[in-house]
Amino acid sequence: MDDADLLAAAREALAGLALPDGTPLLEAGTVSGPVVSSGRISLAISITAEDAASFADIRSRAETALRAMPGGDGAIVVLTAEKQSAAKQSAAAPPDLGTGKAPVTKPPVLSGVRHVVAVASGKGGVGKSTTSVNLALGLRSLGLKVGILDADIHGPSLPTLLALHGRPRLGKDRRLRPMQAFGLQAMSMGLMVDQETAMVWRGPMVMSAITQMLSDVDWGTLDVLIIDMPPGTGDAQLAIAQGTDLAGAVIVSTPQDLALIDARRGIAMFRKVDVPILGVIENMAHFICPDCGGRHALFGEGGAQAEARRLGAPYLGAVPLTMELRRASDSGQPIVALDPDGPLGQLYAGMARTLWSALEAAPHTDQKTLKGV
Repeated sequence: MDDADLLAAAREALAGLALPDGTPLLEAGTVSGPVVSSGRISLAISITAEDAASFADIRSRAETALRAMPGGDGAIVVLTAEKQSAAKQSAAAPPDLGTGKAPVTKPPVLSGVRHVVAVASGKGGVGKSTTSVNLALGLRSLGLKVGILDADIHGPSLPTLLALHGRPRLGKDRRLRPMQAFGLQAMSMGLMVDQETAMVWRGPMVMSAITQMLSDVDWGTLDVLIIDMPPGTGDAQLAIAQGTDLAGAVIVSTPQDLALIDARRGIAMFRKVDVPILGVIENMAHFICPDCGGRHALFGEGGAQAEARRLGAPYLGAVPLTMELRRASDSGQPIVALDPDGPLGQLYAGMARTLWSALEAAPHTDQKTLKGV
């Protein structure tokens, strides 16, 4: 079934549904969609924050109807509410995730995940996604069950870094199954839409999409779920920090002052919502010339280490910028999987061991093991 046929079928599936005031769903001016992209169906309902609770049922019924359709690759229906004014909204107030209620401490669907770890940077372009993937693989090399969620809706990198193709499939309970790569369970918005599709979404819709990638994905039992955070310290970051039971955050920064300024903001945000900083990684610490073997500090050197010391945060290590690391990332063969015994593979594995030790030593850690469950 092509996208045009699927769109017609989607409209037919939604034809009998109505909003709480009785307006037919497809005739409401507040409804955007349905939209079909490569078999994936999406629909957005614009509401006020006060009406969110009364719209939860129609959101669920519309999504169920779309997911029950044959020939599709899944569906997502989101409620989008206008944000409060800046004067009324602060980091101390949890964002509206489309339910009209404050996020619960830990969504029930993550009850099988032992530790949820955010990898953040505060800004883009510092190699956070590459670091996330290789840290996840380093944890996997310890014999742990590991998943990775690409929470960057506007610029997803995970499909490229892990050479993932195709679409996630639905399980028996109509929840999406993560895709598999190098022993990791992986999910990304980049797996839902075409590679060149621009996700022109407002903040509330982004938050709702992230929440649904957590709640509507069957993560199963994991020792660690790594969340590759989007850059910045806005709605999406708060949705994750306050909507999940984060065990902690890892901050990635280059040594230069410009990146460190944003890294400080990231650390401040997590501390404001009581998420511990598990470590700071200095990425692109220096460039190793492939011709002469020389070491060049292109972005300065030691800045992230000094910043970690100043802020009292653990320092996990420095990762050099090499041609091998760049080629491995671009080819979808992460360096830890491609060359686990090489210097970079061992470096990431060592940081993963340190991270795991910190997670196990945390006071709130549930000492029961989930492996083999």
